[in-house]
Amino acid sequence: MTRPRDFWSRRKAAVQAEAEAEVLVAEQQVIAAQQAELEEKSDAEILAEFDLPDPDMLQPGDDVSGFMVKAIPDRLRRRALRRLWRLNPVLANVDGLVDYGEDYTDAACVIENIQTAYQVGKGMLAHVEALAAEAEEIEETSIVSDESEPELEPLEPEPTQEPVLMAEVDETEDIDLPPAPRRMTFEFEG
Repeated sequence: MTRPRDFWSRRKAAVQAEAEAEVLVAEQQVIAAQQAELEEKSDAEILAEFDLPDPDMLQPGDDVSGFMVKAIPDRLRRRALRRLWRLNPVLANVDGLVDYGEDYTDAACVIENIQTAYQVGKGMLAHVEALAAEAEEIEETSIVSDESEPELEPLEPEPTQEPVLMAEVDETEDIDLPPAPRRMTFEFEG
């Protein structure tokens, strides 16, 4: 069981938190001053000052931890990381499981002056209506052609075919069939 903290222990914790916050603010001010100072310098001067290699000339196995120091500007850190990603085959080769790795915009697959039967709000209505009209025309022409055709003479009957003999199968053979699938049943006591 925890005992509620008294006034003095809470006060002591608050003073300690204030001191830590002041130290953090002072560190951030120092880093901001260094960043402002380094922004004025060229990349070559910064690399010489921190004794770092050119990020574009890094080779496989080179140490990039020097570029991760807070005092190094982001532009140099990013250049070093880009070079590292290009050099390391594990980082350079994407495995194909990237969700947004492909270009799924319409601009990538649109053909100029494409014509379609699809109408917004109506779907493929015109296409379906055209198919229905064609079917009606075919029906009407078949009815008209049936009426205008003279009656044909009956065809001669086809010669009779001999009956086909079927092989008889013994039903006494035992065939091992897999058992029929059963459904699971659940019972709840309640």
